Amino acid sequence: MRTLLAFLALILSTPILAQSALPPAPYADRQISDPVLERKAKALMETIRCLTCQSQSIADSNASMAGDMRSQIRERIMAGEQPEHIRAWLIERYGDWVSYEPTADPVLWPLWGAPLLLIGLGLLLLRGRIKRRRRQ
Repeated sequence: MRTLLAFLALILSTPILAQSALPPAPYADRQISDPVLERKAKALMETIRCLTCQSQSIADSNASMAGDMRSQIRERIMAGEQPEHIRAWLIERYGDWVSYEPTADPVLWPLWGAPLLLIGLGLLLLRGRIKRRRRQ
């Protein structure tokens, strides 16, 4: 019985132990004092996907990972780095999925071409049916 109670106490205390004691990133929720730089950072943040939420940009997410990414972007912008270089760094670090902007890699061309091919095939089938109905 004691073993069972100890096991239950351990299981129930796990979420408490999982809380991070780390402070939030310095620029996670603090804007850059220069409005031009903040606009650049904000525009970039709106095109980067939150890795935790997956359906929100890091500009809209409250996840700690999104806060860390916002802080990194603001710090790099303040250091004079261009948003395109920061985006490339984030894609290199986290993969193409992190960016909301689609890529045009040759591997993905079938995905872009398949809808056009299916629409063309559908139009050909529709034309054939219309011709058959006219003959009857």
